[in-house]
Amino acid sequence: MKQKTPFETHQAPPVAKLLGWKLIEIDLPNRTIELEFEATNDFLNPSGHVQGGILCAMLDDTLGPAVFAATDFKQQGRTIDLHTHFVRPAFPGKIRGKGKVTRLGKTVAFMEGQLFDPDEKLIARATGSAMLFDFKT
Repeated sequence: MKQKTPFETHQAPPVAKLLGWKLIEIDLPNRTIELEFEATNDFLNPSGHVQGGILCAMLDDTLGPAVFAATDFKQQGRTIDLHTHFVRPAFPGKIRGKGKVTRLGKTVAFMEGQLFDPDEKLIARATGSAMLFDFKT
């Protein structure tokens, strides 16, 4: 029987609920994670697109769980920096997040992530780093 991850056994934080966060897949050997978000009309800017800050939050909420999984659920990351590049507008509906830990040090993790629309077109990408700290339940 497969052991459940903390993503399945702990209550999601409020921001994850707000963003419609849903775990799709974790690949521990490759330090990757795939998620899904639900962009609502409440996330739209005046031009009718998902506001950039919301997309940054989705990227941050992709990369953080990637770090948590990459440390075998022993450490979490506090974002130090997040560099985001917006490629195309996002609209309400499903947004897929893919994150990867590219380097895992003793105190800092380096990450990269992307957001995709339902047609698998790239919406935004980001690189970042996070300070590691022990996970406490």
